[in-house]
Amino acid sequence: MKHLRTFACILDVALSGSIRKSAERLALTPSALTRKIQDFEQEMGVTLFERLPQGMRLNPAGELVVRHIRDQLSDFERIRSQIADLSGERRGHVSVACSQAFAHEFLPAQIAAYRAAHPLVSFNLMVRDHAHVVSALTAFEADLAVVLQPPPAPEFMPLLVLEQPVCAIVAADHPLAATEGPVRLRDCLRWPVIMPDRSLAIRHLLDAARVRVSLPAQVALETGSFEVMRSYAIREHVVTFQIRAGVPHENERLVAREIDARDMAPAQTVVGQLRGRTLPVAAARFTEQVVRALVG
Repeated sequence: MKHLRTFACILDVALSGSIRKSAERLALTPSALTRKIQDFEQEMGVTLFERLPQGMRLNPAGELVVRHIRDQLSDFERIRSQIADLSGERRGHVSVACSQAFAHEFLPAQIAAYRAAHPLVSFNLMVRDHAHVVSALTAFEADLAVVLQPPPAPEFMPLLVLEQPVCAIVAADHPLAATEGPVRLRDCLRWPVIMPDRSLAIRHLLDAARVRVSLPAQVALETGSFEVMRSYAIREHVVTFQIRAGVPHENERLVAREIDARDMAPAQTVVGQLRGRTLPVAAARFTEQVVRALVG
């Protein structure tokens, strides 16, 4: 346990690059934190950090040690979770990295459902650009990723790959809201649109679809926030876009209509984890729940 506390100190300094900032977070004095690291370095017989004017930076030996620390802390969390299961009382902590599309509706609902059965399990939900979700897994910041259109990465192990239709989101009094069945993209583009910015994976799908139909878009607003898109859509007769899993079900002022598959390819939703990692029990069970919810 003594080494685990030291591991946590080293990892925090590696992430912050600052003894002072880490000391504040860890409720230690800077001198006490420095002594902990120096004692560990003396025991290992090697320094872990380059002490630079702008802060602390891992050297090659430090990078190896931090990789080992992350493995050890992950294994310890898994063991604690398994021991809690033996007592019939599931405990633990689950960290999830996700694309923004899943952060407002789908994952909060899944977390609430899991905690209703297991109230001693806590969660951390990190919203990441689809291109950076994998880095959260490799840094052991996240146990699980739920991501839209992830880039290929050898260290990322998909557990579920599912196609999600893209929907047009409009106000309840918008003329498109009264249509039955899928809507054509050309009908959506007759109206001003709220365009996702290029940090969002859905934007690349929209651009490809617009090229195919050879139609321009009247962009009223461009934003990287789905919350802003939904908020603005109730204030003007505009059209915005979201995948089916991210559609706001409890907002009666908004209506979703799937875009015809002839015009726009579905988005690829992927649930995955770091390849070769054994997840703690709580994280593994939550992953199973997420997969069932998406498939169902």
